Amino acid sequence: MFAIDSIVLYVENVDLSKDFYADIFNCEPQMLSPTFALVEFASNVNITLKQAADLTPASNITGGGTELSISVTDKGTFDELYQAWKSKGVEFAQPPVELVFGLSFVAIDPDGHRIRVFTR
Repeated sequence: MFAIDSIVLYVENVDLSKDFYADIFNCEPQMLSPTFALVEFASNVNITLKQAADLTPASNITGGGTELSISVTDKGTFDELYQAWKSKGVEFAQPPVELVFGLSFVAIDPDGHRIRVFTR
């Protein structure tokens, strides 16, 4: 019936955000226009970055109201990803911590969107 095409994040600077996601996800985003980039995130899931100043219709929503939730397969992968992002200077809202659903950390993108990584 329906298929989700992508998750759209409103960003202040599409080039800055594109570079951030390319670095942490080790991928090559596509610029679809000067104000719109596509990050092929995982099978059947794309993240699109849209320049907030060029939205049609206009929106007064700013970054930080979204959380991407990423599950990794095991604690070793979880620890490696945290250390890799930390070495790249990624900002964290929460360092690794044990929660009711497992280990989790929360990174922050340039616009304040949260990226939660967890493993059970």
